[in-house]
Amino acid sequence: MKIALIALAALAGVAASSPVLAQSAWPTKQIRWVVPYPAGGGSDFMARTVAAQMATDLGQSIVVDNKPGGNGAIAVQDILRGGPDGYAVMNADNGHMVFNPVLYKSLTYKVSDLAPVSLIGRVPMMLVTTPGSEFKSAKDVIAKAKANPGKYSVASAGSGSPHHLALELFKQTAGLHLVHIPYRGAAPSLADIAGGQVTLGISDFAAAAGFIKGGKVTPLAVFTPQRIPQLPDVPTMNELGLKGVEAAALVGLVAPAGTPADVISKMQQAAAKAMQNPTVSKKFTDFGVEPVGSTTADYTALLGRENTRWHKLIRDLKIQLD
Repeated sequence: MKIALIALAALAGVAASSPVLAQSAWPTKQIRWVVPYPAGGGSDFMARTVAAQMATDLGQSIVVDNKPGGNGAIAVQDILRGGPDGYAVMNADNGHMVFNPVLYKSLTYKVSDLAPVSLIGRVPMMLVTTPGSEFKSAKDVIAKAKANPGKYSVASAGSGSPHHLALELFKQTAGLHLVHIPYRGAAPSLADIAGGQVTLGISDFAAAAGFIKGGKVTPLAVFTPQRIPQLPDVPTMNELGLKGVEAAALVGLVAPAGTPADVISKMQQAAAKAMQNPTVSKKFTDFGVEPVGSTTADYTALLGRENTRWHKLIRDLKIQLD
């Protein structure tokens, strides 16, 4: 009997120190949320807005840490060093999770290093022009580009960005020869469109919203299934007869692969709850971002669908960035 009690006590001690049981109390300390872009941009805005609400709901502080560079590799390596315990996470867009593995031969991280948690925001792409330009509509762009192959240039936020690949999808589907001009970010490309240095561009709505409101750029079409509420008079690419020309920046919360399922579940529930908060939702909408807060399964399935269509486009067009 005494031996049995000693054995039970030993087992209890092992159970109490078990990592699985310890992780179930997550979070018991500060969480670090890494952003793979500099402070001040849309990705940084989303992280800080959601993290602040999650911290309130979880009763634990979340610090946002910007680690730009290396096509996301610096941020990925940073959270992987922390181990799969749920205390180092990052937000990743479809560049990190979908495009980069096909665009780069020597990418220094694998998507399989990351575990999807929740899609938090969707930022629609749009075709824009300089106010007063020769383009009065998206149909006008298509007609003039077809009549003058290679004459017109289109700015984007950079090679390999969702903006660039939205342009390539538009060109392929419409059968156009447009010259791509990559910038280092959406803001400088929009500044040049507003100034007339280049008259066409693909932008995301979050970056373009202020320019549109100020009358500095004119939206011609959106890459969304339906018209967006903020721009009810702007048609979709589908309405122009370009079926399947849909594109958005998809920003999600991810953790290191191997993070325990119960921690992922708690993290997802916290993110989804934050996205349902009216203040958070309004901030996203005002910024030009569609608030989401998906389940882990839905986010994972979405990434799978995105892989299928974008990998085919990139390979078909032989787009390589290294």
